[in-house]
Amino acid sequence: QVQLVESGGGLVQAGGSLTLSCAASGSIFSFKPMGWYRQAPGKQRELVASITNGGSTNYADSVKGRFTISRDNAKNTVYLQMNSLKVEDTAVYYCNAIPAVLIGIKSYWGQGTQVTVSS
Repeated sequence: QVQLVESGGGLVQAGGSLTLSCAASGSIFSFKPMGWYRQAPGKQRELVASITNGGSTNYADSVKGRFTISRDNAKNTVYLQMNSLKVEDTAVYYCNAIPAVLIGIKSYWGQGTQVTVSS
């Protein structure tokens, strides 16, 4: 079964912190690089953080130094610790494999989790 379940979003003031979690089915998670993506209103979805099966990480310039991605391979779970949040971080956050999982010819995405940062 293919499944991605994101959680942990919410409303936070600028400068605050949130930790997002994503539980993935083994078929998506096992041995694959995983990423956190986000999509703000009116914008395309973008990859903001990635992590290989071995733990190597990469970040978009916009979040570097503020966000930390990690994974627990035993639990098929990937996390995103977000600190010093900015209003421009407001978006729906999704996790997925890199590249994103395909079902047939369409990308599969979970429901995402909304992060709203107020000024």
